Amino acid sequence: MKEDIQFKIGHRTNDPCSMTREERSQWQQQLAVNARDYLFSIGQPLVYKRDGHVVVEHKDGRIQVIR
Repeated sequence: MKEDIQFKIGHRTNDPCSMTREERSQWQQQLAVNARDYLFSIGQPLVYKRDGHVVVEHKDGRIQVIR
């Protein structure tokens, strides 16, 4: 049974504390892209706040302001 269960543990190449400001900015932008891609892949919209309003972004490109 133990042979049937396999998993991998990922490790960051750089610790965010030791990154330069530019590296940290690029890393944060990549995280946002990855989150958007993941949500769209499972059929969920991306929901976030912008200028005090709740915004919903859909995979087909529609953007709705909820509040």
